[in-house]
Amino acid sequence: MDSSKFTDECPGILVRAALPHSKCAFVPDSLPDTWEVPLSLWPLLVEAREAIARLDGIGRHMPNHSLLLRPLQQREALRSSSMEGTYATPEELLLFQVEPKEPQSHSDKVNEWKEVANYGRALATGQQLLDQGFTLSRALIRALHNELMNGVRGQNKQPGQFRKVQVQVGHDARFVPPPPEHVDSCLQDLAEFMSQHDAIDPLIKAFMVHYQFETIHPFTDGNGRVGRLLLSLQIYRSMSLSNPWLYMSAFFERFKDEYVDGLFGVTSRNAWEKWLAFCLRGAKAQADDAMRRFEELVALKEDFRQRAGGEQGGSARLHSIIDSLFDTPVVTVPSLEAQYNVSYPTAKSDAERLVSLGILTRGPKTMRPRPYFSDPILRVAYNEDQSNGSTVQNDSVDDG
Repeated sequence: MDSSKFTDECPGILVRAALPHSKCAFVPDSLPDTWEVPLSLWPLLVEAREAIARLDGIGRHMPNHSLLLRPLQQREALRSSSMEGTYATPEELLLFQVEPKEPQSHSDKVNEWKEVANYGRALATGQQLLDQGFTLSRALIRALHNELMNGVRGQNKQPGQFRKVQVQVGHDARFVPPPPEHVDSCLQDLAEFMSQHDAIDPLIKAFMVHYQFETIHPFTDGNGRVGRLLLSLQIYRSMSLSNPWLYMSAFFERFKDEYVDGLFGVTSRNAWEKWLAFCLRGAKAQADDAMRRFEELVALKEDFRQRAGGEQGGSARLHSIIDSLFDTPVVTVPSLEAQYNVSYPTAKSDAERLVSLGILTRGPKTMRPRPYFSDPILRVAYNEDQSNGSTVQNDSVDDG
């Protein structure tokens, strides 16, 4: 880590570290009790909060909120994991969740599917704990990490336990988090900050916490994913949303250089304004993106039901299968057989009827049981909108 990049304004101190590529580590100061929003951020903050409120309003009044929530959470798991070099396609993740299996070797692709699936389970666990009365605390952070690392590569890196060793970010130690003896006190300060009812806007506060968590880097592995889990859960809780609707990983991944530079800008020169401007633009972009996807899914669902209803012999079971596809857009004949208590030939006939209607597409013959995917749902739910959320226009924001 290059100590010459740190100015006198940096919100912390440099201490000694014994690493091959760095002789120093950074220990952040406690986050401020108050923070006055600069004039340049007010329009971004208002736009972001309004977009999140519209998204929450849609979610509160929809008959089945999983129509929106499930694909958002699945996409978040995929994007957050890919930021850390763990890759799975939507089809792979969905198939793994329908037909779980254990990896046969360290190089087995199933390892990655399991890691991505764990992200979704950690998110569900975090929401459940908050709904049961847990606070945004060190205990919650440990629970998220424990679920994330359960049964996957890295499980030997003390799931749910804060680190006792020095770590670095990047092979060249481009950033070195606090030495292990500082981790506990830094986390205690962070937990107190999260639990305070203060004057800092809750959305601003969530992005400040995200910076601080990533800077502390309290685990030996999985810090980025836990940090993004915590961010979604904090926004959900502190903004009193009906569900955790807002997920930032797709935006952070698309603008990863700006994300990394923004974090280091705060560390090295106290550039909070530039970091928060980036995050607020992302919050609006992701809320708008979620609403667009929801509108397209609603229209697609109605289109599917009309196709099935217009077919002679259309059945209530066929409509039920269509509805379930918006929760899990992959089926197999055995899964339909079990779910609807019908014979194999009947389940096969239903799947093929949906293929003829353009609702399902047959998966590879080599896969057993052969999957059927709803490609139209997958496109709406998981494809990236590369036009959404460009951040290059905000050069006027002071970088601190």
